[in-house]
Amino acid sequence: MSAISARAEQPEGGANCAPFVALTWLTVAAALATAVVHLYYNSIGLISELRFAALHFGFFGLMCALTVPAFKNRERGRLGAGIDIVIGLLALFCGIYFLFAEDAYWARGGKMEGLDIYVALGSIVLALEFLRRTMGIFIPILILIALSYAAFWGQHISGIFRFPGISVEELIARAYFVNLGLFGDIAQISMTYVFMFVLFGSFLVKSGASVFIIDLSRALARKAIGGAGIVAVLGSALMGSISGAAVANIVTTGVVTIPLMKRSGYRPTFAAAVETAASTGGPLLPPIMGAGAFVMASYTQISYLTIAAVAVLPALLYFLSVIYLIRMQALKDGLTDFEDQDARPLGTVLREGGFTLAPIIVLIVLLVMGYTATYAAAGAIISTIVFSWISPKPLTPRDIVEATIDGVKNATPTAILLVSIGLLIGVLGTTGFGPTFSLMIIEWSGGMLVVMLGLIAIVSLVLGMGLPVTAAYIVLATISAPSLADLITTSNMVDVLTSGTVPESVTIMLSLVDPNIGERIAAGLSEAEARDILAGLPVEIRAALRPEILDPSVMAASLLAAHMIIFWVSQDSNVTPPVCLPAFVAAAIAKSPPMATGFAAFRLCKALYIIPLLFAFTPLLSGDWTERIMVFIPATVGLHALSAAMTGVLERRIGLSGRLVAAGFGILLLWPLALTLKAGAMIAYLAWFVFDWRKRRAETMPTASGSPQVAD
Repeated sequence: MSAISARAEQPEGGANCAPFVALTWLTVAAALATAVVHLYYNSIGLISELRFAALHFGFFGLMCALTVPAFKNRERGRLGAGIDIVIGLLALFCGIYFLFAEDAYWARGGKMEGLDIYVALGSIVLALEFLRRTMGIFIPILILIALSYAAFWGQHISGIFRFPGISVEELIARAYFVNLGLFGDIAQISMTYVFMFVLFGSFLVKSGASVFIIDLSRALARKAIGGAGIVAVLGSALMGSISGAAVANIVTTGVVTIPLMKRSGYRPTFAAAVETAASTGGPLLPPIMGAGAFVMASYTQISYLTIAAVAVLPALLYFLSVIYLIRMQALKDGLTDFEDQDARPLGTVLREGGFTLAPIIVLIVLLVMGYTATYAAAGAIISTIVFSWISPKPLTPRDIVEATIDGVKNATPTAILLVSIGLLIGVLGTTGFGPTFSLMIIEWSGGMLVVMLGLIAIVSLVLGMGLPVTAAYIVLATISAPSLADLITTSNMVDVLTSGTVPESVTIMLSLVDPNIGERIAAGLSEAEARDILAGLPVEIRAALRPEILDPSVMAASLLAAHMIIFWVSQDSNVTPPVCLPAFVAAAIAKSPPMATGFAAFRLCKALYIIPLLFAFTPLLSGDWTERIMVFIPATVGLHALSAAMTGVLERRIGLSGRLVAAGFGILLLWPLALTLKAGAMIAYLAWFVFDWRKRRAETMPTASGSPQVAD
């Protein structure tokens, strides 16, 4: 519901409801002002990044105070509405104050005076309160622990995590005046890429794209086995590609797909789990991925266009894996006669609504032409309005205003999260906790990439129990991406050392450490010997060797693979109880137990842990398109085999031995093996599938008496 229509929520009472009237109209004014400021400074306005980030915090702090009550289970009374207005205006003041205080702060040599310390401290307190309102209590507590570690108790512990400590005044100054806190790199990503793409998504929804997506999904899956669940996957995939957020995805598509699945015979818990698993994949699918993808672009300095391009095939694999499980569950439960009577013909759907996706084409074209992501998003927003004018339902000025307000409201929780999480990232950088933990992961893994991936998955699972997706990715990337990228590049260096084509400069550098290494290289190294040599090198020497041994593109690909692995596994926050908001939202729609829904969705999301293995061990991300396709095709079959092993269903039920065989096929088709071996395994598995499919069809074919045979 837009802010304009929010006045319908006001209680009656005339003058006694003045705070509610003020709250409503202040929300409308604040949302429009927020949009104008961000559109101006993202296009033609000139301002420093820190000052823009301060304004970003101020305006979205105001929006959060106005739109998110302090206590969700209590009605906001007149006093509460008045207090929230004051709190919001204080947040706006803290943001604007920075514009006038920054120069004076640096002119004094980085010393806070007068109001500085009160405003800076107030900004931290407000950020934590807004974070509590939007994301719950866990993240604010985690940030408070981190801040106290830097200022107080870090100096009292022993071991590698001991930190001498900094003064409280310096800690507060870093959080407010320096780009090591609230207004750092993460906030700057929020005020540019994230805001513009969320606003674009809001305009697309207002233009009718969400309705078209649901209609298109129903037309495509109107007679498929498990069709109601497949509608959820297709709809959530397409909707997720323009919203980039799982909860927004569920709210938009789940109200249609979950009742459809229940009417088709799905249990409420499974229906909600399907919608959750499908919506979890939305942020993985370009062109509009989750906020973490923009953070990834900033961390890796790899363009968002490149990240989006390499993310397409893995995202398709994820959605295929969910479809496989849905179809197999439908076969298992005997739900084979689905037909969506209300689905419209595909041609009619495309003819009447296809124009709503034209702005996405504009976005992609602008990105390919080299425009920045913010300019491309702005162009796509304008094109959404223009294309609507040639449609049966053109956007009116009121629609444009409502889309703007809705976009700002939708961006508020993410903006608050990304600004506030800067406090935690600043502490990790200041104290050196991140690099220290990264070195510990390398040591625990023993230099084995598979072990490290397992450790990262476990850490992600633990973080996912309390952090939302974007926060989990940022924290996990900060503490583990360097070590993971180092180990991936080390594997590439091993390949070079064992190839017999080692550059002379590398041999000379290695000989400085051990004079006998040159002779060993000339004689030929085994993989184990090469790993031992690299493991025995000081970190500085190994870092200096990388650019000598590896092509820069290989190093960039390793860094991208490391971050993409972490980005993928961090999505399990959506389905990891006790904090799995998307699963809870879907459960509310389906009227199913929330925790049971979360665990059921977690089982459907197994590909979040399987597909990242392909990032580390195959050229699915780093190769040319031919190499990627050669990984993608066997992987589609391999995921089907693993799904059969997991459910015990191919086209009919398979026993334990069948499950073991299916699991073997899955491993063969996903692991980096010779192409001929994969081709043979794929042909054998597909032959088994066709045989089983024919048996199922024969067993369910009507007999002469007119009644179908019943499968065992």
